[in-house]
Amino acid sequence: MAIKKTVKTAKSTKKAVKSVKKTAEAVKKPAKKAKKAAGKKLDWGNLPFSYIKTDKRFVSNFKNGKWDKGKLSADDKVVISECAGVLQYSQSCFEGLKAYTTEDGRIVTFRPDLNAERMERSCKRLEMPVFPKDKFIAAVLSVIKANKAYVPPYGSGATMYIRPYMFGSNAVIGVKPADEYQFRIFVTPVGPYFKGGVKPITVRISDMDRAAPHGTGDIKAGLNYAMSLHNIVDAHKNGFAENMYLDPASHTFIEETGGANILFVTKDGRIVTPKSDSILPSITRRSIIYVAESILHIPVEERRIDKKELSSFSECGLCGTAAVISPIGKVVDHGKEIVFEDCKNQMGPVLQKLYDTLTGIQMGRLTAPKGWIYEIK
Repeated sequence: MAIKKTVKTAKSTKKAVKSVKKTAEAVKKPAKKAKKAAGKKLDWGNLPFSYIKTDKRFVSNFKNGKWDKGKLSADDKVVISECAGVLQYSQSCFEGLKAYTTEDGRIVTFRPDLNAERMERSCKRLEMPVFPKDKFIAAVLSVIKANKAYVPPYGSGATMYIRPYMFGSNAVIGVKPADEYQFRIFVTPVGPYFKGGVKPITVRISDMDRAAPHGTGDIKAGLNYAMSLHNIVDAHKNGFAENMYLDPASHTFIEETGGANILFVTKDGRIVTPKSDSILPSITRRSIIYVAESILHIPVEERRIDKKELSSFSECGLCGTAAVISPIGKVVDHGKEIVFEDCKNQMGPVLQKLYDTLTGIQMGRLTAPKGWIYEIK
């Protein structure tokens, strides 16, 4: 009898242990889910402009002369040959755009059709296959939708940055275009591009060139940015936020900075922006020019700007996807300081009107021109 009781007791103990283990596992699973969900509760108001891994990215491969259907993937790792075209000869290009939460709670993105068109120009120049415009737009919308939890809330000052890019993926040892390519899009929530928000920055006139005459300055090739890395690091070491580049042929005319186009405002309120074949055509600048001319009725000149004219302008600012508009308070030309009086302490009045109108359109506070806003549903 004692033996039977002992066996029963042992069985009961085993059942109890199993029950405890199951309960513990049941508790752990929700905990993991809770931890994952909590990871998306970011400090939206204090985000850096840096990469944060999100849930999904879009991937499509080009092989045997055609693109596959592409798919959303949870895998953020890229696996390619050690001899891949992108690693040997820098055959790559990219784009940048943003998604926002509007004032009325919608999630939208801004003019992705123009990014598709600009990437097409980059691909053609670099002998890469074009990812079709309609598929590009559909892929952008799908990635935003798959990562809705990472779109910062309205009023936080943060946005979702979207990075489409393409590169030669198969082995290439002779100097020639790759035969296979990968097109990818990832997204990441970001804070303001310049720390401290919209405050006047100081830039310097650079002795180095961003692009060569008749080169690749007008396309968004990765190699253009690699060439400017040493110069921007040196600028930061010397207390400057950016480099202002001159035309590579004569070093006489203003072109752009390492990461953005430039706007000037004359003392009588006109907008002047540099014109050059080696400037990247900014979608933000294109939108600002439309806003100025068609909505605010401000005259705009797009022309060559001699660096001797700098002191004649009352306002100056950078414009691009990352910063939208960032005021330049001062340009330093080899020790000589050129101060823009209306941007000395804050964004100047004309640039402020442009900024408020464009961000108002992007954030849903103002009615957008037809075709500018794509809603993610």
